[in-house]
Amino acid sequence: MRKHFWWISCVSLVLFISVIGFKPVTATRNTIAYKTTTTLTAKELFAQYVSTVYQTARLQETGLNFEVFQKALTGYFNIKSANKLQNGSVITVVDFTKSSREKRMWIIDLLNKQLLLNTWVAHGQGSGDDMATTFSDNNESHQSSLGFFLADDVYVGKHGRSLRLDGLDEGFNTSARARGIVVHAADYVSESNIARIGRLGRSFGCPAVSPQVVSQVINTIKGKTVFFINGNNSGYTSKYLDENVLANFTSPDVTATDSVRL
Repeated sequence: MRKHFWWISCVSLVLFISVIGFKPVTATRNTIAYKTTTTLTAKELFAQYVSTVYQTARLQETGLNFEVFQKALTGYFNIKSANKLQNGSVITVVDFTKSSREKRMWIIDLLNKQLLLNTWVAHGQGSGDDMATTFSDNNESHQSSLGFFLADDVYVGKHGRSLRLDGLDEGFNTSARARGIVVHAADYVSESNIARIGRLGRSFGCPAVSPQVVSQVINTIKGKTVFFINGNNSGYTSKYLDENVLANFTSPDVTATDSVRL
């Protein structure tokens, strides 16, 4: 009986010591950070690039509509792919869907993602009063023309130092040079004129600007840069709005927005 009791006591003691000395083994988890790369399509990468420039240059704060800007950049890359540009990083956007009382011209440096100038610009007297509602490429219409242009060479004429525009959209603005559609200074493009008659004065179809900024405008955009005029015209079409061309300027396997080549 005593031997039996002693055996049980020894077993119990061994078990007790084992329990006290037991340290659970915790599996060490080595966390490995995996860097995942999402492959974007050309269209997605282009949209991301447009958004980056739009936000960095703070264009929304100045009233430039995102869809208008995206349309302008679509044309920009199409025109660039056609090897028509010399000054490759600057684009001018004019939005004639806005009142002449608003600053509706933007000059943007795409390379540095920077707004260079936001200012007033006149439309043609044949296009409307405060708002431009009708557009034409006809010589005697005194109307503004829509679409993509190249801001080309500088000359001195009746309006002083001016900048010729070459229209690129057949049927909408290709008569621009023959019509004498140019960027020039005009005294009626001023805040004082808006205060006096409630709108800017109007041109014979030229995108006229204030004498205070004309030198800056001309010096910045001369030499074959993209100049885009947007307006309310459901019939406007352009071969330079071909989204398929964007694949030439983006890399679907690279996610960095700056992979878009300027």
